Amino acid sequence: MNKMLFAALAVASAITLPASAQAQSRAIATTDVNLRAGPSTSYPAVNVVGAGDRVRVFGCLDTRAWCDVGYDGQRGWMSSNYLADARERRYTGPRYVDRMDAPVISFSIGRYWDDHYRGRNFYRDRDRYDDRRGRHRRDFDRRDDRRDARRDFREDRREFREDRRDDRRDYREERRERRDERPVPLYRVD
Repeated sequence: MNKMLFAALAVASAITLPASAQAQSRAIATTDVNLRAGPSTSYPAVNVVGAGDRVRVFGCLDTRAWCDVGYDGQRGWMSSNYLADARERRYTGPRYVDRMDAPVISFSIGRYWDDHYRGRNFYRDRDRYDDRRGRHRRDFDRRDDRRDARRDFREDRREFREDRRDDRRDYREERRERRDERPVPLYRVD
């Protein structure tokens, strides 16, 4: 009897949990904002979400900066800075995303664009946008290389200054020694 009751409660909670999760995934746009094909302003705009329009939040990146939303039958990405609580409008941006407990998701252009943007004119340029992550990594590598080069240059400059300072010190000491070794004149001029 207890096993059946426990199983019934488990089923009931599993059914009501998605409903409560759906209720928490509603938000409104705080201003007119572009719905984008990826989590960055470098991705093409798919639509414009009007100020006060409702969107459904499917999940957000772990940084809470961008969220995957549904609007007017379309899917896209919005900055969380333009999302607000549909009832109170007190919480916006990452604070609102944390409050609504949006699931953490990741973004992969391949499957996402195949499912949602296959008919769009920018779909044929997906390699350019997909390469963006590789270019982003190369940019970091270049920055690291430049930082290492600057560090090496600073170390070389410091070593050069130290060597020059040592050379000056040695030169002054040699001059003192030569001056001390000069013969003392036998006559004195008053």
